[in-house]
Amino acid sequence: MGLFPSDRDLTRPPERVELLIDASAVGARIEGFEERLDLFLARRLHWRSRASVQRLIKDGWVRIDASTPESPAGTGAFERETRPGRRLRHASRVEVRIPPGERLPAVVSADAVLDVLWEDAVALAVDKPAGLPVHPSGRHVSDTLIQRVHACRREAIERDGVAPRLCHRLDRETSGIVLVATDLRAHRKIMRQFERREGEKEYLAIVHGEPGEEYGSIDFPLGPARASKVGLKIAVAADGQPCRTSWSVERRTDGFTLLRCRLHTGRQHQIRVHLAAIGYPIVGDKLYAHDEAIFQRGIEDCLTDEDRRLLLLGRHALHHQRLVFRSPACADLVEITSPLPPDLDAFLAARAV
Repeated sequence: MGLFPSDRDLTRPPERVELLIDASAVGARIEGFEERLDLFLARRLHWRSRASVQRLIKDGWVRIDASTPESPAGTGAFERETRPGRRLRHASRVEVRIPPGERLPAVVSADAVLDVLWEDAVALAVDKPAGLPVHPSGRHVSDTLIQRVHACRREAIERDGVAPRLCHRLDRETSGIVLVATDLRAHRKIMRQFERREGEKEYLAIVHGEPGEEYGSIDFPLGPARASKVGLKIAVAADGQPCRTSWSVERRTDGFTLLRCRLHTGRQHQIRVHLAAIGYPIVGDKLYAHDEAIFQRGIEDCLTDEDRRLLLLGRHALHHQRLVFRSPACADLVEITSPLPPDLDAFLAARAV
């Protein structure tokens, strides 16, 4: 059981969480690894301060199943631990019961909107606005897209005991189509299609510059940006995973171009990295279009006026516009499209030749 398990109704704040200590999560070797209980929980329960985590431990809300040399996977039984400084080995399990008065607030706002583009008996496609996370993570633990889906389908979840699951993800600033399965078997079948590259995913991106050609293909391998201080940053890497993005020009404006990009592989940040690598970074991209210090200031909500002048948009100009897949409900091909959002349309209109 993790913080936000995919099989649970995520509109209901958790009463307990069970977590696993994993050396690889912090880039450490398993042999000899130990981590303080309070530091581990402060890292995983990222919305809580270390002091509040220590109080939880001291007040008896935390139990552990500690890994030992004799029992590397633990004993299978939890015991209460009230010492914040208790050191735990790799593969130890930690259970936290959240006091009723300290659980997360309502996770979906009363005015939350869910724009459904298409739906059948086992899946639905939602038009995600820019700025909305698809699932809880990091600082964003409430009012995410999947939580809005769960809120709209709460009766079905309670009746069937099955929570809708994401079939793919979009970055928080990316807008457009997100496919959600409402049936476990359908989820497996759709995921298998995407893994085999049997569907089609096309994005619209506004980039700096004007390509000399009308179409092209990018096949640079991608991997972690090892020289970057930003852990999630991706870069072209000779030893990276094979990737391919094809593109074509949709519209040209004064100094900018609207490109249609088709994914032939599905790596993290693939389109953003590939376009930046050929000299046409996406407008508004804080991580790949400019110095990554802008990304850091954006995370801290302290962008300068000069940063905003360079970015031109409050988010990166990437939109998932078209999705084709085979519905498990009827085996027919389904084509879903999403219109270009008003902010991107206005950007192009203001710069029309």
